[in-house]
Amino acid sequence: MTLWIKKPLSIMADGAEGGIVVDGARIVELVGKDETPSTPIDETFDASEHVVMPGLINTHHHFYQTLARAFRPALDKELFDWLTVLYPVWATMNPEGFRLASRVAMAELMLSGCTTAVDHHYVFPAGLENAIDIQMEEADGLGLRVALCRGSMDLSVEDGGLPPKHVTQSIDTILADCERVVGRWHERGEGAMKQVVLAPCSPFSVSSDLMRESSKLADKLDVRLHTHLAEVNDETTYCQEHFGMRPLDYAESLGWLSGRVWVAHGIFFTDDEMRRMGEVGMGVAHCPTSNMITSAGTCQPKKLESFGAPVGLAVDGAGAQDCSNLIQEARQAFLMQRTVHGISSVTHTDPLRWATEGSAGCLGRPDLGRIELGKQADLAMFKLDELRFSGFEDPLAALVICGAHHVDRLMIAGRWRVEDGAIPGLDIHQLMHDHQQAARRVQEAA
Repeated sequence: MTLWIKKPLSIMADGAEGGIVVDGARIVELVGKDETPSTPIDETFDASEHVVMPGLINTHHHFYQTLARAFRPALDKELFDWLTVLYPVWATMNPEGFRLASRVAMAELMLSGCTTAVDHHYVFPAGLENAIDIQMEEADGLGLRVALCRGSMDLSVEDGGLPPKHVTQSIDTILADCERVVGRWHERGEGAMKQVVLAPCSPFSVSSDLMRESSKLADKLDVRLHTHLAEVNDETTYCQEHFGMRPLDYAESLGWLSGRVWVAHGIFFTDDEMRRMGEVGMGVAHCPTSNMITSAGTCQPKKLESFGAPVGLAVDGAGAQDCSNLIQEARQAFLMQRTVHGISSVTHTDPLRWATEGSAGCLGRPDLGRIELGKQADLAMFKLDELRFSGFEDPLAALVICGAHHVDRLMIAGRWRVEDGAIPGLDIHQLMHDHQQAARRVQEAA
């Protein structure tokens, strides 16, 4: 069926003031101002009260961390100390709690306008070996497009790393499961709903051998690579003390300076390092709220872009950020850049671009991130009917400056997945109850 999303209040696309036509999973026509579609229309949706955007794309998260939000023992700690407190908590997860944590994170993202989500899961305690399978099932149930990172840690505190032994795995176990989940779940080509990414956690929790072998395996399987890099100064010090080089040089020595790669945070890169990343198309997931809460520092997304590196937006893990709301993250990115780099450093359109086109670039998904002919029909539609918006003039600017936080309609691959501000068939109150109980069990067990 063809659907005309008719005459939106505003739309983040040129030449589409009269709306867009969707046929199946794709955008097939942009309708100009005061025009009607040339495509025969089966159904019309009046979008006169909606600001229409490409679906937002979250490029870095840790779904499981919703089980430890506002966790008192971890408050007000820097990254390494924060991780040391939380590793034992996460190690007590069971499959049921993990499933609920993933469902909560995905639902929260969708309700904030997210149509494609990355999760970086790297904690595999006994009994949770099929974590990626659980998340794929949950994404299927909600209709969310995902790129799930089969994360890994093999360097425990006994080996000079940070995590305890019982949350790490051997290299052979990790690589075998990476091949398994890619073979079972990874879809290729335009419109893929489920993809797998190989994602060793970080330089201080992963051996050089695992980083190197993961890069080789990603080349063999033709999938993307993801890791944390240049997040805090302590990481730079760790790399210099253990490897005799800075984090990006270390990554490059292991085959990770590549257009197949995007990294989380990317705060402490020099200009020369950003230039080298841009030359190969290596991307960065910008996580502003997480970086503010952990006092890690400030990424430089405009400078990265000027060197040719894709920049996406991300909410990061709930343990650090405590919120999985991507449209709010756009406002945070705007405010952070203005505060640090000045009023001319960023406009309201920059974080919206990072959350859409930039994020699609990080994931190597040219079929996503823009409202154009032939692109996937992934759309986020916001109403400006709350008190916070009263008096607006520019609808797109209002989303960022006034602080949108909840989508009214969400379309993924041409199908409505949020209607009238709710996910059809999902009992949010029951989910919150069950999830809160699971969180209590994990926190008390630790």
